[in-house]
Amino acid sequence: MSDQDNDDTRRVGLWVVFTVVGLVVAGVIGFATVRTLSGPAAPAAQHEDVGEAAEEVALIGEPALRLYFELGQASLSPEAVSALSAVAERARSSGDTVYISGFHDASGSAAVNAELAKQRALAVRHALEADGVPPAQLVLRRPALTLGDGDPREARRVELHLQ
Repeated sequence: MSDQDNDDTRRVGLWVVFTVVGLVVAGVIGFATVRTLSGPAAPAAQHEDVGEAAEEVALIGEPALRLYFELGQASLSPEAVSALSAVAERARSSGDTVYISGFHDASGSAAVNAELAKQRALAVRHALEADGVPPAQLVLRRPALTLGDGDPREARRVELHLQ
């Protein structure tokens, strides 16, 4: 009878261990799910690194503005600054968020082009901030495809969406 008691004790012990392990695994999965669904703690608008922290947002409609850049340049032309002024006024009065996406053409290396697209987007962001748009309303957004197609000039652009 002693052997049967030992077998029963082992079975109960194994069930207790499996139950505890199962509860721990379920807790970890539940915690990860809640954390994933709740999103990041800090808004992406606070980050300067477009490649790492750019917000993924489904944009609706056509861009409010497209700004075009010269080959290899990230500086804003006087015409671009003027056009940005109108967008800044609209954003300040409406409170809409301005989503900024930088693009590049196929010339040069991919790493240099990605950095150039980021610098163009940052130049636009800084110009809007200088024109009085609160930083919380400015979100750098990586487009699904940063490489433009068709006309190379069309590829060297920054798009602004207001939502």
